[in-house]
Amino acid sequence: MHLAILVTNTDTSPFAAQHPLDGEKFTRLIHLVRPDWLTTVFQTHQGQFPSDITAFDGAMITGSPASTRSGLPWIAPLLTLIQQMHEIRFPLFGACFGHQAIALALGGAVAKNPNGWVHGLIPNQSCATLPWAQQLETEFSLYGSHSEYVSKLPQQAQEWATSTGLNAGFCIGRQIWTSQHHPEMSPDFIAALTEEMRTELGPDLYSQAKASLAILADQTTFAECLACFFEQTSRAPL
Repeated sequence: MHLAILVTNTDTSPFAAQHPLDGEKFTRLIHLVRPDWLTTVFQTHQGQFPSDITAFDGAMITGSPASTRSGLPWIAPLLTLIQQMHEIRFPLFGACFGHQAIALALGGAVAKNPNGWVHGLIPNQSCATLPWAQQLETEFSLYGSHSEYVSKLPQQAQEWATSTGLNAGFCIGRQIWTSQHHPEMSPDFIAALTEEMRTELGPDLYSQAKASLAILADQTTFAECLACFFEQTSRAPL
């Protein structure tokens, strides 16, 4: 299996330079369970896109501190590529920004979270049974950090998870799957990010987020479900 990783992370801060980049994080995520799979990383936020997405078996769109609604010049081509992938039923997974970009590209909407930041280890509630995600419990946890959310799903989308009263993921058929959260984040990274964002989060959310990290995310289980997602889409009739 050969996956394209479409990196949308615009963070070039000294903090980001001290940690693995998103291409490496998503490669590590899938290698937790499928170490022989190949990945090719595209710096989409710098205007780098695959010349032929069908040369790959699937794609993953990463998270980003940028907003899908910001109008940055690389976002419109990304939304167009998402629409093209949807039209040919190309296997696609999106996390956080990727989740929101897929929704926006396909007729959904993204809005500011009225309650502000969601950050830390986030409990998720599964509200649909997906054939590739049967290993996930009805309640599972992933690391998360977001202040925007999908406020309206694309017309053909099915909500499969919720968290903090918001949509936390949707699927479209067997070819598109998303999560509002960050399955690629390691415990060390989310802990460091929590310290980096301490002022922005405010004292109450910072303390709550830091305390939540005493429990680990269901990362390996989610990685197995992600691998199963791409495996079943490769067998699905078009």
